[in-house]
Amino acid sequence: MTDAAPHHSRKGLIIPFAIVAVLLVLWTGWWFFLTQQIERRMEGKIAGLQQSGWTIEHAGIYTTGWPMHARVTIKHLDVVAPSGHAIAAPEMIAQANAYNPTRWVLAAPDGLTVTRAQKGKTAIRAEGIRMSVHGLTQRWPNLALELEKPVFTALPDAEPFPLKQARLVQFYMRPHLVGSDMPTDDVDVLFRLVDGEGRANGPVEGFTQSGMLNAQIEAVIEKASALRKGADAKGLLSAWTAAGGRFIDVKGQLQAGESKAFVSSDALSADAKGQLEGEVFVRAEKPLAAIVGLAGTQQGGALDRAAAAKAAAATPQGGTGDDGQGVELAIQFRGGRTYLGPFALAPAPQLF
Repeated sequence: MTDAAPHHSRKGLIIPFAIVAVLLVLWTGWWFFLTQQIERRMEGKIAGLQQSGWTIEHAGIYTTGWPMHARVTIKHLDVVAPSGHAIAAPEMIAQANAYNPTRWVLAAPDGLTVTRAQKGKTAIRAEGIRMSVHGLTQRWPNLALELEKPVFTALPDAEPFPLKQARLVQFYMRPHLVGSDMPTDDVDVLFRLVDGEGRANGPVEGFTQSGMLNAQIEAVIEKASALRKGADAKGLLSAWTAAGGRFIDVKGQLQAGESKAFVSSDALSADAKGQLEGEVFVRAEKPLAAIVGLAGTQQGGALDRAAAAKAAAATPQGGTGDDGQGVELAIQFRGGRTYLGPFALAPAPQLF
């Protein structure tokens, strides 16, 4: 008589699958809870903005991305601020990791349409339009915006946009820290433009002598919290200016064709009309072209070329800077005008 084969328990096989099933159920519950919270907060934020005078319209909000992501898709988004500035997108996508929903990446795969209040609408199409936001628990989050190979097209009845296209446009913002990493009410900002091409017969094209414009400007924005109160009918920067907001520690460099300029300023602000006030120090090669660009001729005021020529002639080396040493200049913005020494060159740049 032979012994019966031993019976092996299947409990050891079932337990791992049961654990995985339980974890999957718990994770799915967390994912649905997270996405519901995201949708509720978005709805609450939209309602709050609408009560403040904003107009926000869309064709639906959809949340997908299970199991590892929370992906929010908004169709036909149209956001209009009380100032008349607006942004519209056929589709806006925001995504975060479900296990770390404090860092978000936003994209507009089908481009944007930006309205510059009374100046009209400009369409922006690009190979990539992306923005990342993290540090949402901070007073000011870290923000990075990037436009890869954007093309700018002014729509009918709109004022021409200064740029035709560029290879890269970037904007960064982060909290300004002092001492032992103590946060303040200020923020650091950085703007980069790589190989910008001006529109035909526009100020950028003239400034660059039909070449490319490259720029990098960084600054500290004081009293940044006032920006949150400024999205009214007067525009984003008006309330900030009224609260004493300034750009401080401004520095950067510009390259337009063969011309180069290094700029710096201790402080820049705006007057009640939104025109720039302050002093900018420039070390430039062939400064006449730099003067034209810094004077902000794109603001609609005609450049006094005779005054610019006299100002350039009054600078060392006749204002050419061709010896490789460069020319030191001081550009002043006051009373709504741009000055080089006693010469009024053009209207001051308009901030709002």
